[in-house]
Amino acid sequence: MKQYLHTQFTQALTQLQNSGLIPKDITCEIQIERTRDSRHGDFACNLAMLLAKIVGTRPRELAQLIVQQLPSQNEVIAKIDIAGPGFINVFLTPQAYFQNISHILTEKENYGCSQLGVGKSVMVEFVSANPTGPLHVGHGRGAAYGDALGNLLAVVGYQVYREYYVNDAGRQMDILAISVWLRYLELCGESVKFPNNGYQGDYVWDIAANLHREHVSALQRPLVDIFNQLPLDEEDGGDKEIYIDALIERSKQLLGEVAYRHVFNEGLEVILTDIRHDLEQFGVVYDNWFSEASLTTQQAVQTAIQRLQAQGHLYEKDGAWWFRSSELGDEKDRVIVRDNGLYTYFASDIAYHLNKLERGFDVLINIWGADHHGYMARVKAAIAALGGKPTQLVILLVQFATLYIGKERLQMSTRSGEFVTLRELRKEVGADAARFFYVQRRSEQHLNFDLELAKSQSIDNPVYYVQYAHARTVSVFRRLIETSPTGITDLTALSLEAQLAKLEQLTAPQEQTLMVTLSRYPEVIENAACSYEPHQLTYYLREVAQQFHAFYDAQRILVEEEDLRLARLMLTVATQQVLRNGLSVIGVTAPEVM
Repeated sequence: MKQYLHTQFTQALTQLQNSGLIPKDITCEIQIERTRDSRHGDFACNLAMLLAKIVGTRPRELAQLIVQQLPSQNEVIAKIDIAGPGFINVFLTPQAYFQNISHILTEKENYGCSQLGVGKSVMVEFVSANPTGPLHVGHGRGAAYGDALGNLLAVVGYQVYREYYVNDAGRQMDILAISVWLRYLELCGESVKFPNNGYQGDYVWDIAANLHREHVSALQRPLVDIFNQLPLDEEDGGDKEIYIDALIERSKQLLGEVAYRHVFNEGLEVILTDIRHDLEQFGVVYDNWFSEASLTTQQAVQTAIQRLQAQGHLYEKDGAWWFRSSELGDEKDRVIVRDNGLYTYFASDIAYHLNKLERGFDVLINIWGADHHGYMARVKAAIAALGGKPTQLVILLVQFATLYIGKERLQMSTRSGEFVTLRELRKEVGADAARFFYVQRRSEQHLNFDLELAKSQSIDNPVYYVQYAHARTVSVFRRLIETSPTGITDLTALSLEAQLAKLEQLTAPQEQTLMVTLSRYPEVIENAACSYEPHQLTYYLREVAQQFHAFYDAQRILVEEEDLRLARLMLTVATQQVLRNGLSVIGVTAPEVM
C-alpha cells in the first residue's frame, strides 16, 4: 500500500511538472509515513512542505495542487485531506486491507520481500572471535545479530555473503599454543608453574590430552631449559606480558618449528572445529571462513603496504613505517610495520579489507564488539586510501550481553576460563529463545539476558508469547478438521472476488486492528533492513502476537455462519504467515504445537 501511494504521488508530481506548475528540474524524495493517530488518516505525506520553499508557493496551496492530481476516491482510497501547514493525509478504505489479506495468502513466504537491494552484493563479516577458546554468550549476541541482519538484507533483495575472519595468526594464538603445551607437560608428570597470562579453561586440558595420547612424551622438554633465566611473571613482581612473550620465544626454540607448529595447529583446529559446530547448531552458517594467516603466506600484507606506499600514504619514522590515517579522518597516524620489521595487526586488517574490495562487493558490513569502537576510524581511513568509497564500509558495534539468573549476575572471564559458553546457553534455554533475546535490543545497547525469563512459559517471555500465537493459529485449523472434515481449509482455492466478499465480514475492532498491523509487515522489513536493526522486527512480531491473542479471545473463529467463518480463517492464516515469515528472518522456528 505504501508503494502504491508512492507511485500515485510520483505521478501527481510529474503531472504538475508537465503542466508547468512546478519546474521540471526539481527532484524530491517523496516521504510517506504511517500516521500515529488514525483520526489523521492511515498515511501522511509532507511533499508539499518539502517543495514549497523551492517552488516559492505556500505549502497548503501546493498541497491542494498535488491533491487535485491524486485519485480522490477509488477502491483503496476513501478520502484525502490537507491538514496543518500542508500535510496530505490519506484515508484508506476497508477494501485496501481486505486486498492485503488476499495478497498475503497469495505471496505466502514471499510476503514482505522487496527489490530494494536487487543487483547489489553485501558481505557481512561477523563473530570472527579469536580461536583461543569456545564461543561464549557475548559472541552469541554477535552471531544472532549478524545472521538476522543477513537474512533481512536477503529478504529485501541483496545478494548476501557471510564471512568469518579467522584470527589464526598473531600473539593470542601463540599464547594458546604455550598454554596447551604447558598442560601437556603436566600430563607428562611435570609440575609446571602456569603463567598468569595463559589460557586456563578446561578446554585447554582437553586439547593437551589429545596431544599426550598422540605423542606420549615425545614433545616433553626439561623444565629447567624452559624456565631458566626468564623474566619474572606478574605474581613475582614482573610484567605478565613480557613474561609470556619470553616464554613463547623459549618454547619455539626448544620445540623447533615443526613441533611447535604441530602444537599450535592442534589448538587451532580443535577450537575452530568447536566454533563451527556451535554456530551451525545455533543456525548460523557461513559462505567462507577466511584465514588471517593466508594473508601472510600469499604476500597480501606486503602487497597492500606497497600499494599504500606507492600512493604516498606511508612514511618512515624511527625505523617504523606509518600510515597517514590522520589525513583520512583518524585521530592520529598508525604504525603498520614496526622498527623490528614485523607487521602490526592493523597491517593484516588493511590487507584483509583490500581483499574484500577486490572481490567486488558493493557493501562491506563489519560487525564488531563495542570494545573495537576506537578501531573504526583507522579502518575507514584504510578503505579510503585503498580506493573504496566512504559509504562502502559499514561498521556496526555489538554491546556485551550480561547473563542473569534471577537477580544474580554471572561473572565471566575468557582468560581464566570462567564463562558461560554459547553451547551451554543454547542447551539451557534453546536456540530459539537465545536468538530472539539477543536481537530484541539495538545492537549497540547493553543487553541483560535473564535465563529464568527465557525459559519461562509465560506472556512475559517474548519468544514464547510470539511462538504461542503461531501455534494458536495452527490449532484453529486442527480443530476445523476435527469438527468439520468437509470444511474448506485451502482458502487460496477461493477466487479473489470470493475472498474479498467474505473478508467484508471483518468489522470487529480486533479484526480491523490486526489487518492494519499485518499490512505494515513489508514496511517493517524494509525499515529494519535499511537501518540494520533486526530488533524492529521483534517488536513488530510481539505486536502481531498481542493483537492475534486479543482477536482470538474476543471473537469465535469457527462460527456457524460460513462467510464469517471463512473470513476469520483467512485472517488467521494471514497472521500465521506473517508470524512465520518474521520468525524465519530472525532465525527462530514457528512451532505448530506448544
